[in-house]
Amino acid sequence: MTETSAAPDPQRASRWVMILGIVMIIAGVLAVLAPAPAALAASLFFAAMFIVGGAAEVAHAIATRTHDGFAWKLLSGIAMIVLGALFAVFPVAGIASLALLVGALLLANGVCSVMLAFRIRPKQGWGWILFDGVLSIVLAAMIAIGWPSTSIPIIGLLTGFVLISGGVWRIVLARALRGATPAPA
Repeated sequence: MTETSAAPDPQRASRWVMILGIVMIIAGVLAVLAPAPAALAASLFFAAMFIVGGAAEVAHAIATRTHDGFAWKLLSGIAMIVLGALFAVFPVAGIASLALLVGALLLANGVCSVMLAFRIRPKQGWGWILFDGVLSIVLAAMIAIGWPSTSIPIIGLLTGFVLISGGVWRIVLARALRGATPAPA
């Protein structure tokens, strides 16, 4: 009888991680070159995630219907399904909503970073935190000023940059895995 090792093979894993990284970078470059289809894909992705998440929430609510909060869980799941359906039926409105959400998150991050920078001043590095905060606030303002007409390029470009960044770190990880030694059996 032969024993099979359950230990992962870093060499084999590195190939698949490398392939995924390369595919992500190619997809990211395509998204940067054609932000409108990338923004549409992002909106439809969020639609699917809201629908799946909402269905899971409804299923959980039904499975735990005898516990407290059944109606709230059920209502939350239904709301997520409706939101997903709206993103799917009206993807351009979904893109505009995503852009507004990104702008709001950048504004919140910027305000928090500026507050943190002034809180830790004069410690080393506080200026970089302040720079990050101010930059986030400026980007949020640019999104707000151009909203909703700039929503498609913003979401498309962000999708592209996230894919490229994710692809790069996967390639770096694959290179590190390639140098790793397999775990003893």
